[in-house]
Amino acid sequence: MPPTHGAFAEFSHTYAALPERFHVRVPPTPVAAPALIAFNDDLASEIGVDRSQLSDASLAAICAGNSVPEGALPLAMAYAGHQFGSFVPQLGDGRALLIGEVVDLQGKRRDLQWKGAGPTPFSRRGDGRAALGPVLREYLVSEAMHALGLPTTRALSAATTGESVLREGGPLPGGVLIRVAASHVRIGTFEFFAARGDVDAVRALADYAIARHYPQLRDDPDRYFALFEAVAERQSSLIARWMEIGFIHGVMNTDNMTISGETIDFGPCAFMDEYDPATVYSFIDRRGRYAYGNQPDILQWNLARLAETLLPLIDADPGQAIERATASLHGVPARFDRHWLAGFRRKLGLGVCVDEGGDRALVTGLLAVMQAEAADFTSTFRALAGAATDDTALPGAFLDWTHRWRERLAREPGGIASGIATMRRTNPVYIPRNHRIEEIIAAAVQDGDFGPFHTLHTVLARPFALQPDRDPYRTPPLPHERVQNTFCGT
Repeated sequence: MPPTHGAFAEFSHTYAALPERFHVRVPPTPVAAPALIAFNDDLASEIGVDRSQLSDASLAAICAGNSVPEGALPLAMAYAGHQFGSFVPQLGDGRALLIGEVVDLQGKRRDLQWKGAGPTPFSRRGDGRAALGPVLREYLVSEAMHALGLPTTRALSAATTGESVLREGGPLPGGVLIRVAASHVRIGTFEFFAARGDVDAVRALADYAIARHYPQLRDDPDRYFALFEAVAERQSSLIARWMEIGFIHGVMNTDNMTISGETIDFGPCAFMDEYDPATVYSFIDRRGRYAYGNQPDILQWNLARLAETLLPLIDADPGQAIERATASLHGVPARFDRHWLAGFRRKLGLGVCVDEGGDRALVTGLLAVMQAEAADFTSTFRALAGAATDDTALPGAFLDWTHRWRERLAREPGGIASGIATMRRTNPVYIPRNHRIEEIIAAAVQDGDFGPFHTLHTVLARPFALQPDRDPYRTPPLPHERVQNTFCGT
């Protein structure tokens, strides 16, 4: 067991208080030479982590798993999941350990979790470690998602280990991430117990999720059905937000979908460059199941798996439970569409006026031109603020659409000026471009140079503001710079 170190955070353990079949107590496995790459001081202050009492060496030891903070109870969580449509009855935290829970300055309970801290009983013959590249990717993308205003897990720290991990391409430097989440309860957590016919555990988990994430439902006599609808609403909003920023998760398996409605796991994810609904980056997604344009359908599919686990709780009559769950599932596309249209209306500067009925056609018309012209998703939407008054801000192929859009924009309260302000608040200048992330990973892995990582992180922290001398971070990749495949890193 690694040594214990005090003065880090005030931990509590509501998940650890659940029955033993929900988790396994496991200590982190120490590494050879822990060294800190990044520590998120702003997030640390927000969640009550006290860095002032720790030396750099002590902090690095905690962040790499060589030292267990005082009051922590490291454990691996049990869960199952549908991976690319096929059910795997036991997955669990194979390389992650829940350190404990903290209550942040807003009174919200948050999980702290090591990722890459060594093997657990769920490792399935894996080493339980993380390569440095995926650690840097998750740190950058999760923090960028937060800056963009999306619900997401956060990155508290990234550390190197002084050890190598062996992957298909050969040995790679290892890393450990500490991430922060509203919780790590997933659809797959419910599936783990439902697959075993353990209705009592499903009920206990549902009660836990309600108490932690949906306390307004606690006294609802129909709370388990209400829980499903609440999760469906949050997930619908989340995936709509992904679509608004051109984000492709890459592995929308049920074990990667949280009950809290946060984005989790940033392995083969990417932000789309040229707009095409069929875009896939994940190397393992050979059939495009999780392509950009398929994400709304997968949302409904995943929610159907959650509904199946809750049927015994929704109604004692199986037929009635199925009927109610099915009716709710049929409403998921409408839930998603409401969020999607509202988000894309804001991207067009239509954030105030009630939808006139033709706004959907304006959105789909723009997307059609973008696809035909292989236009960059992020750059095109950002250019709209200029195109509201300047015919040269977008290529000529957009001109007919632009004229129709301007007429609509002029009818907004506040007119075109108000629309421009809305667009500049909504359409980012900077996103974690895949080729830039690969560049910083290469610099870190091959040369031990973390300067590019820190520079990109600084840029992505202010995604909506033009930053002097940062043009290379806003431009799409040149043909030779394009990155077509991303990897999980396990």
